[in-house]
Amino acid sequence: MNDWPEARSDNNRGSRYGRGSGSAQPESARVMRQVRRDQPAAPGQAGYGGVPQQPSYVDGSGHGGYDSGYNTGQVYGSPGGGPGGDGPGGDGGDGGYGPQRPAPDWRRRIKWTAITVATVLVVTTVGTYFWADSKLNREVDLSKVIERPEKGGGTNYLIVGSDSREGLSSEDKKRLRTGSSEGKRTDSVMILHTGDNGPTLISLPRDSNVEIPSFKGSESGKTYPGTGRQVKLNAAYAEDGPELLVRTVEFNTGLHIDHYVEIGFAGFANIVDAVGGVEMDIPRDIKDTKSGADFRKGKQTLNGEEALAFVRTRYALPGSDLDRTKNQQKFLSALAGQVATPGTVLNPFKLYPTMGAGLDSLIVDEDMGLFDLADMFWSMKGVTGGDGASMNMPLAGSTGGNLLWDKAKVKQLVNQLNNDEKVTVKGN
Repeated sequence: MNDWPEARSDNNRGSRYGRGSGSAQPESARVMRQVRRDQPAAPGQAGYGGVPQQPSYVDGSGHGGYDSGYNTGQVYGSPGGGPGGDGPGGDGGDGGYGPQRPAPDWRRRIKWTAITVATVLVVTTVGTYFWADSKLNREVDLSKVIERPEKGGGTNYLIVGSDSREGLSSEDKKRLRTGSSEGKRTDSVMILHTGDNGPTLISLPRDSNVEIPSFKGSESGKTYPGTGRQVKLNAAYAEDGPELLVRTVEFNTGLHIDHYVEIGFAGFANIVDAVGGVEMDIPRDIKDTKSGADFRKGKQTLNGEEALAFVRTRYALPGSDLDRTKNQQKFLSALAGQVATPGTVLNPFKLYPTMGAGLDSLIVDEDMGLFDLADMFWSMKGVTGGDGASMNMPLAGSTGGNLLWDKAKVKQLVNQLNNDEKVTVKGN
């Protein structure tokens, strides 16, 4: 006898939910759908006095049946509700907020950011180094200098300002009042000594009386024996260039020159303009029609044209060439101080134009490197910063318009420099 409604046999019940079992164990309670009727709507709400709300069907477990949410306009599987949705009551199981994104790993982000920044800095630094190194004009071969004195303590730079007009147009020559002389001569000669007792900057007046020793020609390679010939210092450069100038300075001082640095008129003015001018405290009113200098006493910022006029001024000064060398020392130290500041070094819009203008203009020896050049600039900055001293070569008078060095004081000065001792000798 069939106990199922509608006279269906056990084998004819299909796969409906709650199908009986032929097992000896009793079947679990059947879950029947129930009709859940909502409370009547209050006046003024939807359904009041209108179409009656449709019943919802729930199963025995309390989950919505086929009509759950249907009458509310919700779509199954859509965000915000319904089976399979991510909203409340959905299968997401997250309380209605959907899958949660993992919290950002800040430690990892900071690590990779630091690595990226460090890599960029390294690549930029290396690239800048090779770019700058390639711009140095290494044209002076100090191996051609013969009979050199032994190297002492510290480092000695021979810094030369030449009157080269190379790179200047006719308009530039007129504006800068450089004249149009062919070739080039020394406009200033200085020795910068760096060591453990601070830097010392020594000017050698270009009218200094010196002896031209035996030397090897820079172009011919031929050796010219010394004859005891007495000339002004700048004549050595005019006769055979930087190599003979180095040979003459070493012979007359006994001081070994480690590096040679030269800059012409155009390069000097370009560097000053690149750093935005150099502030100077002009000691007195200066007006020189030959150099173009026209300054009032006091602090002021000089551009490239004005700076060149200032360092070339000679005839408007009471001490002529000696006062001129002091002005040159003062200005070069101020220029170095302007270049070697965080405002220039850390500002690429100033650093690269300054390096470009300076490196293009400098002529150095073959062994000169960027670190040597940096050491020179920082040492020159130290001269005005109180870490060093500046002076003229000690003089003992003149003869025939040539300035004579005080041999005893020069010997003492050179001994102190060679031993890298604190300089106590006073110059003019």
